[in-house]
Amino acid sequence: MSSGLPLIGDRFPELQVSTTHGMKKLPEDYAGKWFVLFSHPGDFTPVCTTEFMAFERLREEFESLNCSLIGLSVDQVFSHIKWVEWIKENRNVDVQFPVIADELGRVSSALGMIHPGKGTNTVRSVFIVDDKGIIRLILYYPQEIGRNMDEILRALKALQTHEKHKVALPANWPNNEDLGDQVIIPPAANTKDAKARLEDAAAGKIKCWDWWFCYKEL
Repeated sequence: MSSGLPLIGDRFPELQVSTTHGMKKLPEDYAGKWFVLFSHPGDFTPVCTTEFMAFERLREEFESLNCSLIGLSVDQVFSHIKWVEWIKENRNVDVQFPVIADELGRVSSALGMIHPGKGTNTVRSVFIVDDKGIIRLILYYPQEIGRNMDEILRALKALQTHEKHKVALPANWPNNEDLGDQVIIPPAANTKDAKARLEDAAAGKIKCWDWWFCYKEL
């Protein structure tokens, strides 16, 4: 891992955490699986409650992509348990993913989840970690703004598509205004490859706007 806070491409730091599902070791316990770790400022707060319900409603879709959800805040386990019970009893949403209790702020500090001016509460951080324990995406939202879970799910799908096919993904993929769900082929690294790209495009194997911008269907 690079010096300071973890960055994209770093291995997720090894941490032992207390959760509503018992003790867990990160990323060890999720070896071979992707996971999304997301922090929230505190239990029994309105925006966080809507986020937890939204994540739970998409949980099975995340799991179908070999990805687990993990929540975190600086509240204690008993507070997490009571809050999850309140959500089930009052909103009929059964939150089934674990929630990390980080009352000492050890995990939050290691991951850069506590920002200046926000006291000891965590901001809304999102870490997408791959099946090898490598951080692939980091997002930060302020406490006042709820996250878009569909975008987090889209980003996961895009990362896994890149990993499988070694392609890049355009803006708003898979609903790009120009390419639809097609994917971008990495730019040619030399003149030989550039010429070959244009020949492939002429043969109908791929499509190109120019030698440096080629794309295809999967």
